[in-house]
Amino acid sequence: MRRPALSTARALRGRPGLPRWTGTLAVKAAAFITVMCCALAALLGVLVHVQVTNQTVGQARHQALQRLTQATQRYEAGDALRRDAGLDPRGLPRELRDLALSGDRGTMVADREGRPTMWAAGPADGGRALAVAVDYSQQARTIAGLDRAILWSSALAIGATLLVGAFAVTRVTRRLHTTARVARRISAGDLDARVNDPRTGARARGRTDGPVRPQDEVAAVAAALDSMASSLQGKLLAEQRFTADVAHELRTPLTGLHAAAELLPPGRPTELVRDRVAALRTLTEDLLEISRLDTGRERLELDTEQLGPLAGRVVRAAGSDTEVRVVRDVCVETDRRRLERVLGNLVANAHRHGRRPVVLTVDGPVVTVRDHGEGFPEYLVAHGPQRFRTEGGTRGHGLGLTIAAGQAEVLGARLEFANLPDGGAVATLRLPTE
Repeated sequence: MRRPALSTARALRGRPGLPRWTGTLAVKAAAFITVMCCALAALLGVLVHVQVTNQTVGQARHQALQRLTQATQRYEAGDALRRDAGLDPRGLPRELRDLALSGDRGTMVADREGRPTMWAAGPADGGRALAVAVDYSQQARTIAGLDRAILWSSALAIGATLLVGAFAVTRVTRRLHTTARVARRISAGDLDARVNDPRTGARARGRTDGPVRPQDEVAAVAAALDSMASSLQGKLLAEQRFTADVAHELRTPLTGLHAAAELLPPGRPTELVRDRVAALRTLTEDLLEISRLDTGRERLELDTEQLGPLAGRVVRAAGSDTEVRVVRDVCVETDRRRLERVLGNLVANAHRHGRRPVVLTVDGPVVTVRDHGEGFPEYLVAHGPQRFRTEGGTRGHGLGLTIAAGQAEVLGARLEFANLPDGGAVATLRLPTE
């Protein structure tokens, strides 16, 4: 029984989105590795720079203070000062001169005639400052060279780490992509698909020879997927065997029931018995057809067919009041019996669960069957037909749409189900053109 689909349309706000590649694990891992490498390189660079700079400046300051002590001794002894010493020399920083005039000694790095200079100054008599200038160019070049070396080595380390990290992450993501691809194949019906990750170990793959490699998280996921696929395949095969066995076992007693019903005297009870026996025979044949579809034993008998006349024959054979519209007729290479089975089931389902008018439209290789009822159930639109599925205590859609979907897959066609905004359900069959 169909139920109207709930309206889930919402107004979407326009928000700028990031490119799809930014969401991949490799990009996220590369960004994380780069940020961490940059942070670590910056931290180590700052530590090395501060340490070396403090050591270099300390040595230059110690040398300047020693020369200041020597100059003070020469000045107090009345000897001539050396060329790098003097009273209130030109270029002495004002802050250092004020410090010396206050009676303290100090040092300071400043430029002197365009060259880095370590100044040391102390008090002298007459309100003057005795200062010594020590060339600081070599130390400055050493620190600048160290900074460049830190920068280049950090860039090289970041690049090497990024390459190694990208290689390692790519190996992991490649295995994850393989696992995802196998999962999609399984969901599409290929139950023989397996990941067979080498890191799942020989024992996990049913082997006892060879070394057993340690498992990681990706291997654990792959092993779980393979185990799930094997279990699912076993259960489905058991279900298929059960369905086929039950259908085969029912055919014999149903044949006897049908023969016995034909011998009953005319009357209303006889009509009811014959009707139920016919329904049981139809259900049994449907179960047998589904079992053949499930096992993949169906083979195509291809021939060239004109879609317009074929659709007309299906409607006439159904004996239903269905309008046939041929927008664009084409010839397709298909299995006529299977295509008629698909269209017949779609038309019968539209009349059984929908409301008139029912319209079958042929538009090239696309055939649609539309009714004006309450629409398909939401689960059917989202996941396709499911045999004997019921919801809310209502009757399910039976096996007709399940058989139609299975036969469409054998034909290589795509069968889609949708509900129209103005009401009604539409089934669309897209036949292959080549």
